[in-house]
Amino acid sequence: MRVYARFMSDCHCTTLRAATRRIGALYDGALAPFGVSGAQFALLRRVRALDGPSLSQLAQNLELDRSTISRNTRVLQRAGLLQLGPCAHDKREQTATLTAAGAALLHDAAPVWQSCQDEIATRLGPARTAVLHDLLDLI
Repeated sequence: MRVYARFMSDCHCTTLRAATRRIGALYDGALAPFGVSGAQFALLRRVRALDGPSLSQLAQNLELDRSTISRNTRVLQRAGLLQLGPCAHDKREQTATLTAAGAALLHDAAPVWQSCQDEIATRLGPARTAVLHDLLDLI
């Protein structure tokens, strides 16, 4: 696998996917004691930030398929972290809101999430961190 990765190092997709796996593993490992993955934590944070979005709004905001959001929110609903309910303006749609347990998890895990953020920023340094965000925003 490593030989293939070196061979494909000029492939932007392969390079970005490998970096994404490494970063994801950092967050997943740190958040595991809270019973969520990095992706689930990010979804909970986005629900809080959007303040009760419809699943379609959430999918659009996270740039994911609506079916993926539906599946992922149901997992968090079963875990008692999200509540899904009817959308006031569209009966075909559902909205996602944090439960008290979901809000507590975000509060309790925030320092761990921040330590992951700090670790990556420390590895890159402030200038490279800013460049990384600038470059990724261009894609």
